[in-house]
Amino acid sequence: MSSEEMLLTLDEYESLRLADLEGLYQEQAASRMNVSRQTFGRIIEAARRKVADVLVNGKTLRIEGGPVSIKVGETTRCPRCHHAFGLRNSRDGAICPHCRKQP
Repeated sequence: MSSEEMLLTLDEYESLRLADLEGLYQEQAASRMNVSRQTFGRIIEAARRKVADVLVNGKTLRIEGGPVSIKVGETTRCPRCHHAFGLRNSRDGAICPHCRKQP
């Protein structure tokens, strides 16, 4: 197994979750991410290429990125512990209540 790492950004992670796990069409997923359909297409293409590289070449997948914003009432999944959570009000921070980390 290779010790090489592949970095998947939070945007790429979210694009995979929306398109491949939730089964949304690109237009719907782009709307949920507040990006154009063309931008979503570029993000998901890069994400899928990276995941394929990890699977085929035995690399380690690392998920990280910058600040995360979650809309009140919207649910997300922590990329670290996979716990699903949402914000009940605007004072809640985007901190996973299970692992206490910012996704």
